[in-house]
Amino acid sequence: MSFLEKQFKLKENKTTVKTELLAGLTTFMTMAYIIFVNPGILSQTGMPFDSLMVATCLSAAIATFLMAFLANYPIALAPGMGLNAFFTFSVVIGMKLSWKVALLAVFVEGFIFIVLTLTKVREEIVNTIPKTLKIGIASGIGLFIAFIGLQGGGIIVNSDATLLTLGSLKNNVPAILTLCGLALIVVLECFRVTGALLIGIVVITVVSVGLGTVSLPASLVSSPPSLAPIFWQFDFSMIANLDFWVIVFTFFFVDFFDTVGTLVGVCNRSGMLDSQGRLPNAKGALLADAIGTVAGSVLGTSTVTSYVESASGVAQGGRTGLTSIAVGVLFLLAIFFSPLVAIVPSCATAPALIMVGIYMMMGLRDLNYEEWTDLVPAMLSFFMMPLSYSIATGIEFGIVSCVLLKLLTGKGKSVSWVMYALAVLFILKEALV
Repeated sequence: MSFLEKQFKLKENKTTVKTELLAGLTTFMTMAYIIFVNPGILSQTGMPFDSLMVATCLSAAIATFLMAFLANYPIALAPGMGLNAFFTFSVVIGMKLSWKVALLAVFVEGFIFIVLTLTKVREEIVNTIPKTLKIGIASGIGLFIAFIGLQGGGIIVNSDATLLTLGSLKNNVPAILTLCGLALIVVLECFRVTGALLIGIVVITVVSVGLGTVSLPASLVSSPPSLAPIFWQFDFSMIANLDFWVIVFTFFFVDFFDTVGTLVGVCNRSGMLDSQGRLPNAKGALLADAIGTVAGSVLGTSTVTSYVESASGVAQGGRTGLTSIAVGVLFLLAIFFSPLVAIVPSCATAPALIMVGIYMMMGLRDLNYEEWTDLVPAMLSFFMMPLSYSIATGIEFGIVSCVLLKLLTGKGKSVSWVMYALAVLFILKEALV
């Protein structure tokens, strides 16, 4: 038996090395934007952009490798969007604190995660969420991903009058390319062509270069800059201050439930949940996320978390940690090939994200539309994720509404004590924070 078969159980998961590597490449392509977006956001704190790019790639690779070996899941991790914005705009710029204080808060949050994971608290929370609510969470993430794709492709834009509106398609090359890429992927899927998402991304990137909307880099390889300016740069001066612990709690809350939502959503889509809707190897997956956050803070970046874009690799057939290994290797290579990675435009990845969103929303057909106390919480999660731009908020509304509706209809005994505890926590969080 080969090492890959023994380690990742490819036959048991009905997959092949080729399928897993292709899935890993697809996941990487859909989330590679973080290599430049994360440094772009965090550098506004005064941290050097080039060092942040290296920290982003290294932390993503470390956490994703851990996911592969500890959980054998095709889920990639990297510094989280939203969490990096909170780090920069709320903590450093808004509260006027040093980025070194913010990094310490991330480190402490990650350490707390490790402790909770080892005591099975996080695993219990993941597995106690009702199956119908998991369907709503997974579908909500799907709608969220599709929404991100529509925005990234310039099809949906901001509007002062209606919040959102259709972007102009006249002479809007990126939006037109997004729609063409989506049509190409759908046609390839209809003919069951392997690698449809990746083919769509590559074709639209090549067309973008041909049309001149994307420029080829002067060189394909660049030497990695030093990590020294941000490595192990913690400031302990605020650790006794209440504001510091409010920051830790906020990082903790968002990361915790973003990760839970992503794991449940992606694993539900790939059929990894068992017959009771529970997540096997949840402890390993959560531990990878927790250790990744601690490692990321040491390297000099904000909270590392599981990425919903992993669903693109799952949709491509990824079923094991070998997919994650491929993603991790590509993040390491990106440190040296960043000019090449940078040319993939958002209009090339947007069609893949829209298609992945559609895949993940298929689970709505499995909801029980006759039981309102199950249906409404699931749909609230579904609606709130994209509308609030937060996976954590969607989970919050789903859990609180589930508990309240079960209580009000005399079905409170069917709800676990963990769900009650979470509902109380969420209500207190909204009232106090």
